[in-house]
Amino acid sequence: MNDKPTPEPLELTLVEDHTVYACVMGSRAFGLATEASDTDRRGVYLAPTPLFWRFEKPPTHVDGPRDEEFSWELERFCELALRANPNILECLHSPLVEKLTPVGEELLSLRGAFLSRQAHTTFSRYAAAQHGKLLGDLRNHGAPRWKHAMHLLRLLLSCRDLLRTGRLEIDAAPYRDRLLTVRRGELSWDEADAWMTRLTRETDAALAATPLPEAPDLRRVEDFLRRTRHASALSFSG
Repeated sequence: MNDKPTPEPLELTLVEDHTVYACVMGSRAFGLATEASDTDRRGVYLAPTPLFWRFEKPPTHVDGPRDEEFSWELERFCELALRANPNILECLHSPLVEKLTPVGEELLSLRGAFLSRQAHTTFSRYAAAQHGKLLGDLRNHGAPRWKHAMHLLRLLLSCRDLLRTGRLEIDAAPYRDRLLTVRRGELSWDEADAWMTRLTRETDAALAATPLPEAPDLRRVEDFLRRTRHASALSFSG
């Protein structure tokens, strides 16, 4: 039984009529899909500017309406991307785009503006938290959740290469075979953990010489958001 609440009418309208960018994420976007993989969809919607001219503001995110679907309002999405949220940054680099409007195209053109050395901190914190959960599974159940271990390794590879090159690549195809051996539990925990430790060291080392700027380009992103909100207001007035 699916106990997920049905989105409110406004939430449905925002996702169905005002989405500017939608993509597939998860294993399918990472090049790690198997026959059992779900289709995880993520999107960005632009709430019409007049909705902000009332006490009750439009939602910052919507869960659904389809299973494994989640969307953010444009401003919230940009805010999280400026903070180098790993999940958000990866959404901007999905190779599986399902919807793209002119506003969405401009959002994607700003991918570089969101990238900065802050990614080292946010990706590393997320990786440390996931590693802690894997150790908890190991203590409590005798084995980690191998799918989660695979995705942690993929994240570490992505972060290391981002710091080395200044470009975020989410396609893990070059590492697919070995990552899938982790998912199947064919590597021992000690082997997988040693790989994680090595990648963490390589990521820390890459930070010293990274071409990434110290901070994201806030002005470019603010200018984009201001112009987009203004155009939405004019459209309503017209």
